[in-house]
Amino acid sequence: MRFRLSVAISRAVVGLLWWSAGASASGNRDALRQIVQDQCVVNWLQSHRASPCERLYLPQTHAVSFGYAVLKDRKGGAHFLLIPTRAIGGLESPELLEPGAPNYFGAAWRARDQIAASVGHSVPRSAVGLAINPAHARTQDQFHIHIECLRTDVAKALNGISTRVGGRWLPVHIGAAQYQAMRIPGEELGDQDPIRLLAERLPQARESMAEYTLVVAGFEFADGPGFIALAGKGPAGELLMDSTCAVAGI
Repeated sequence: MRFRLSVAISRAVVGLLWWSAGASASGNRDALRQIVQDQCVVNWLQSHRASPCERLYLPQTHAVSFGYAVLKDRKGGAHFLLIPTRAIGGLESPELLEPGAPNYFGAAWRARDQIAASVGHSVPRSAVGLAINPAHARTQDQFHIHIECLRTDVAKALNGISTRVGGRWLPVHIGAAQYQAMRIPGEELGDQDPIRLLAERLPQARESMAEYTLVVAGFEFADGPGFIALAGKGPAGELLMDSTCAVAGI
C-alpha cells in the first residue's frame, strides 16, 4: 500500500509540474486526470483538503465515481476548470449520458463564485460562461468544463439574439461563427443537463458529439433568469471566454 501510494504521488507531482510549467499540446495529455485522481482525491481522503484543487465534491452514495473537482487553470486569471473525479474522455463519452450521471454543467455553474473570489468583487450571472471544447481543440484527454467570464462582444451578441432563442435549438451567429442556440430557464440548471439537451434535442449531434463545442452562458431574460446554450462544430467554445473578466467592469 505504501509503495502504491508513493508511486501515485510521484505521478501526481509530474502532472502538477507539467501543469504549472504550461506545457504545449504535445505534453502530458493526462495531466488533469492525474492531478485530480492522484492528488486532490488522495489529499481529500487523507486530510479533507482538496489541494491543489480549489474544491472537491465526493457524493457518499457513489464515492469517486460521480465526484468532481474545481481546479484553477494554469494560464491564470479568473479561469477555472470543473473536472470529474472519474476518468471520462470528452463530450462524446457515453458515461455522460448514463442514468443518474451528474449534471456537470450544473456543478460548474455553482462553482462560479470562484470567479468573483478571483477578481475581488461580485460578477453578474450574464457575465459568466461555461465551455467544453471539441475533440480537435483539446490538449487534455480528461473531460473538463471551462469556467470563465464571457468576452464582452460575445455577451453583447447574446443580448442581441436573446429574444429569438427558445426551448428548441435555433441557428444563430456569434460574430462570424454559426451555432445552434437554446434557452434554458431557471436560476440554476438543476436537472436540465445541457449535454443531454444537445444529444437528445439536436438529432444530428448524437452520433458526432466529439465534433461539437458546447457553451452555456448565464442570462437575465425579461421574464426571469436563465441560460443560453450554444452548440456548434466551429471554433472552440473556450475562445468565447475572457479570463480578465472585462465584461464585469474590471
